[in-house]
Amino acid sequence: MPERSHCVNYRQPDVSDVDAGALQILRRLTEAGHYAVLAGGCVRDLLLGRLPGDWDIASDANPEQVASLFERTVPVGERFGITSVLLGGDSYEIARFRREGPYTDGRRPDHVEPAEPRQDAERRDFTINGMFFDPEGDGLIDYVDGRRDLATGVVRAIGDPAARFAEDGLRTLRAIRFAARLGFRIDELTWTALLAAAPTIDRISGERIRDELTRIWTEGQAARGLDLLFDSGLLQRVLPEVAAMKGVAQPAEYHPEGDVWVHVRMMMEAVDALDEPSPTLAWGILLHDIGKPPTFQPAGVESSRIRFNGHDAKGAEMVVQIASRLRMSNRDRDRIRDLTAHHMRFRNVRQMRPSKLKRFLREEFFPELLELHHIDCQSSHGLLDLYEFCRESLAGHENDSPALRPAPLLTGQELLDVGYRPGPRFGQIVRWLEDEQLEERLTTKEQALEAVLGHWAMD
Repeated sequence: MPERSHCVNYRQPDVSDVDAGALQILRRLTEAGHYAVLAGGCVRDLLLGRLPGDWDIASDANPEQVASLFERTVPVGERFGITSVLLGGDSYEIARFRREGPYTDGRRPDHVEPAEPRQDAERRDFTINGMFFDPEGDGLIDYVDGRRDLATGVVRAIGDPAARFAEDGLRTLRAIRFAARLGFRIDELTWTALLAAAPTIDRISGERIRDELTRIWTEGQAARGLDLLFDSGLLQRVLPEVAAMKGVAQPAEYHPEGDVWVHVRMMMEAVDALDEPSPTLAWGILLHDIGKPPTFQPAGVESSRIRFNGHDAKGAEMVVQIASRLRMSNRDRDRIRDLTAHHMRFRNVRQMRPSKLKRFLREEFFPELLELHHIDCQSSHGLLDLYEFCRESLAGHENDSPALRPAPLLTGQELLDVGYRPGPRFGQIVRWLEDEQLEERLTTKEQALEAVLGHWAMD
């Protein structure tokens, strides 16, 4: 069960705190005779003194009326009365006050109908997300005691918790995200209902689960989010590969901190200290040791210590499976796979030939891999010598710098001109030439031509 609630300092916002575009929309709707207020998460964040990521507006205006008042609008949820208004380079969602019918599929309401503001607030998920704010009129409008729960640091479902989770199983993950991100506890009745509702997450699409998990890993307090996911049973359903790390022992000489779960959890704590960690880095940190449970070999007669032979390659395979299940983009899948597959290469960097090291340093994924390695070391043995070696090797070089990625001394056309033919050997010649150049054994076109003619016979 999450820890006790605590007092949270919050402030009463005023009109100066509101985004200019959102304020412009509110004023135009009001001037046209409609009632309009800020709604949901942006009100919560304003009270907490945080900059809202989105500015959502609730109004009694229907989509047709909204479209008639603004030049650029996009219908993003006509069935639910939602319209996106484009102002400059920003987008603002305007939703008609509504109440909802039953959620037969556990994902979305069968139907909606216009409603009064109180009814709209009462159909939302958690009290801290159910408040409205009228910056130039009534101020804070709170039908669901959200201000009370915000002040005491509580995530509480609006109305019947079981009913709220039955309506949309993703709310189980959202409750954990808000509790982790804000440092709040989850209300006891809400937590009990969440535990009972955990199996309903199986009905939620992979991409919705992915997006919610990504927010948990990147919005702050990722390690606490991981704990809550495990304690609720949700982790075992959405990422059983991660849950399997718990209790998997590691060799104490390399991992004095504890088992694989403890190690990865410590690394997720370090994510919070990063300045806006990318989703791929956060996922890479979470999954980099995912191959350890299936490759675990205990210390025994033939081995003096625990081993995880090939866990990097096995983990990369598992990342591809997880990415497919969560419908990640190909780009994100490949990046997280590469971070997992290559995280053990640092142990050999001092022994690498200059050409191999330079190719490693110029990999597109290397900046994130180096950050992962840094956190990996800090969360285990604490030795940073290989990290510093790579940083020194990179000093003054960008990924595309001439030192790491020099212009070829001989082009493919020049090789064809002197008599070499296209084919498998042609690629070998090109790579050999680049190796010699990266090793600084060849520095001019003349040297390169003489060397290739002396080393590679014509077909």
